[in-house]
Amino acid sequence: MQHDHILILDFGSQVTQLIARRVREHGVYSEIWPYNHADEDRIRAYNPKAIILGGGPASVTDEGSPRAPSCIFDMGIPVLGICYGQQTMIAQLGGKVEKQDHHEYGRAEIKVTHNCALFSSTWTEGSTPTVWMSHGDRVTDIPEGFEIVATSKGAPYAIVADESRHYYGIQFHPEVMHTQNGSEIIRNFVIDIAGCKGDWTMAAYKDEAIAKIREEVGNEKVICGLSGGVDSSVAAVLIHEAIGDQLTCIYVDTGMMRKGESDQVVKLFRDHYNIPLIHEDASTVFLGKLEGVSDPEKKRKIIGGTFIDVFDECASRIGGAQWLAQGTLYPDVIESVSYTGGPSVTIKSHHNVGGLPEKMNLKILEPLRELFKDEVRDLGRTLGLHDNFVSRHPFPGPGLAVRCPGEITKEKLDILREADAVYLDAIREEGLYNEIWQAFVVLLPVRTVGVMGDGRTYDYACALRAVTSADGMTADFYQFEMDFLSRVATRIINEVRGINRVTYDITSKPPGTIEWE
Repeated sequence: MQHDHILILDFGSQVTQLIARRVREHGVYSEIWPYNHADEDRIRAYNPKAIILGGGPASVTDEGSPRAPSCIFDMGIPVLGICYGQQTMIAQLGGKVEKQDHHEYGRAEIKVTHNCALFSSTWTEGSTPTVWMSHGDRVTDIPEGFEIVATSKGAPYAIVADESRHYYGIQFHPEVMHTQNGSEIIRNFVIDIAGCKGDWTMAAYKDEAIAKIREEVGNEKVICGLSGGVDSSVAAVLIHEAIGDQLTCIYVDTGMMRKGESDQVVKLFRDHYNIPLIHEDASTVFLGKLEGVSDPEKKRKIIGGTFIDVFDECASRIGGAQWLAQGTLYPDVIESVSYTGGPSVTIKSHHNVGGLPEKMNLKILEPLRELFKDEVRDLGRTLGLHDNFVSRHPFPGPGLAVRCPGEITKEKLDILREADAVYLDAIREEGLYNEIWQAFVVLLPVRTVGVMGDGRTYDYACALRAVTSADGMTADFYQFEMDFLSRVATRIINEVRGINRVTYDITSKPPGTIEWE
C-alpha cells in the first residue's frame, strides 16, 4: 500500500464501522478485519502502523470468548483497546477483568487523573469530560507497566496507559459522537502516537484507483449497470476516466424512478460525460409483470428478476464485454465477512445487479469497495460531479415500488411521483435537504373522503417520511416545525390530483424500517 494504514480488529460491536470512519477522517486509511480472520502471517504482511481493538458483546470472563491475536503484542507497534478491546488486552497481558453488578450504558462522566499522550490536545489532569459507555464487565487490575489515567463511577480503570509500549485501553467509545473530543482522541492515537502521515485523500484515492483499473482491465470491455443512484454513478465516472470508451453503461428504466430522474441520468452520462449509454425504457414490461401483485417480497423478486433479464438482453447487444462494474461499498464487504459468520458474498439486489455475474459469466470490477458512503460522495465531488447529484438521498433498488404499498399501477406511480417532487422541493426551499438522511412520500393503499371547494372527493392518502441517520442502520424521524408540515400538506393537496389527505410518519428505526416495504 502507498499510505500508512491502521488495522481495526472487530469483536462484534455495532459501532466498529465508526472507528474506521473516524480514523479515515484524519487522512489515515484503515481496514476492519474480524478478529478470527486475522492470523499472524496476514497481520505482519499487512504491516499496519498501529492496531485498534474494537468493542463487542461477549464477556472476557466467559470461557472461549474472543481474544486478540497474541502476535500483535510482539510487533512493537501502538495498540488501542476500546471497551471489549480494552478488556481483552488487559486480560491477555496479565491484568484482571470481572463481571460487575453496576453497569454503565449511555453518557457518563470520567475524571482525568494524569496527563496522557492519548488526550494531550484535549484534556488535562482534573478534567471531567462526558463520554459514551456501554459495558457490564470492567477491568479490576492492570498489568505491570500500565497506569490509570482516568476513572468513572462505574469504571475505575476508564483509561489506562502503558506509555513506554504505546498501549492504551479505554472503557468508553470515542468513535461515537456522544463522546466529548472522541475524534481528537483517535487523531492523537493515529497521528501523534502511531506516526501516520495523514496523506490518504480522495484526490490520492482517485489517481490510485484509476491506475489500478487500467492495470486490471487492460484493453477489455466493461459494462456498468446504472441505477441512477450515487454509488453506481460515481463508479461509472471513475471507470470512464480510467478506460474511456471501453466502458458502456446500461440504464434500465423500470418506470419506478422519481420525477425527472431518468432524463437527468441520460443527460448527465450521455450528454455531459459522453459515456456510451444504453437507455432501456422497460417500464411497460415491469408494470405488466407486477399487475395484481401486492405482497412486498413478491414485488421485490419480480423487479429483481425482470431487471436481470432486461439487463442481460441489453448487454448482449454490446458483445465482447468481460467485466461487470458494480457500486459495492465497504460496508457490504465488512458485512460479508462478519466474525459471526455471515454469507460469503453480500450484494444488494438490483442496486448492485445481484445475480448478473453468474448468469453472464463476467469478472467483477468494484472500484468503490474500500469506501464508505460519505467517502463516495467526496470522490464524486473530486471527479467533478455536481454536489446536488452526489448529495442526493439514498434511493431503494426497487424504486417507488416499495413506497407504494399494495398493487402497483401507473396511475398510483404518477400520483406518487408528483407528491414526492413537491415534498422534496419544499425541503430544499427550506434549506433542510442536507440535514436529512432520507425523505420521501409513501402513497397509502387507502382512499379517504375529503372536501375540495363545494365538492366531495374520494382520493388517496399519503404519508411523508423524513429521517436522520449516520449510516441507515438506525434512524430517527426528523422533527419538522408544524407550520412547515402544514405548508407541505397544503401544497400536495392543491398541486397533486389524486391525494386529499397527508400524514407524517414519526416511527424510528427500530422498531420500524426507513422504507415502508
